[in-house]
Amino acid sequence: MKIISYNVNGIRAAINKGFIEWLRESNIDVICIQETKANKEQVEINLLEKIGYHNYWFSAQKKGYSGVAIFSKKPPNNVIYGTKINHIDYEGRVIQVDYDELSIISLYLPSGTNIDRLEYKFKFMKDFKEYIDDLKIRYPKLIICGDYNICHKEIDIHDPIRNKNVSGFLPEERQWLDKFINSGFIDSFRHLNSEPHNYSWWSYRANSRVNNKGWRIDYALVSESLKKNINNSFILNSVKHSDHCPVGVDIKF
Repeated sequence: MKIISYNVNGIRAAINKGFIEWLRESNIDVICIQETKANKEQVEINLLEKIGYHNYWFSAQKKGYSGVAIFSKKPPNNVIYGTKINHIDYEGRVIQVDYDELSIISLYLPSGTNIDRLEYKFKFMKDFKEYIDDLKIRYPKLIICGDYNICHKEIDIHDPIRNKNVSGFLPEERQWLDKFINSGFIDSFRHLNSEPHNYSWWSYRANSRVNNKGWRIDYALVSESLKKNINNSFILNSVKHSDHCPVGVDIKF
């Protein structure tokens, strides 16, 4: 089961840049999308249906902002839209699909672009972890794919020294991610890859992508109960519909 996480930075813009053609060729079973920046009715979903994807959307109340979706070749048994935590659901940041073997979440964790948003990010992180602590009791085989907007370790960022006071690499953010992973998850990419210079997001400024001055902020975190099922994990850094690239994991049953 090939599972991908991809912050597309606007699904309509990504479609205009060849997203559908790439998806058709990529043999992906489930793709978790973040930052759709659209409601379902604003998207030509027939393009997804034509290439065999059932699609499920959870958008923000604010038009053209945030939003998550999951596209799946096999229809899931169940879809959970949101978390029932009002402030999280208002911004359209979590959607879950359930299959016989496992459940998959698409997560878009906020960025801390200014002091107000950084405060909100910490509130989100606290409430989301509590939500998952409870959820994983009922769904012990869980994969949380998404844009976490946090680099975990120094190896995950091109310039750890200069960025140590920048949101996305703050000690408190990194500690939270550390605790989150250690509460029963595996960073599927690092489970199989210990090489540096592997990133999933690059600033649009200063030729960052060409020079590979990036951050690894997109993850497929896999429940420890699925550890033996991790067949492969990867970052598809040559795919360019967004300032992020897809990351993924292959799960074998």
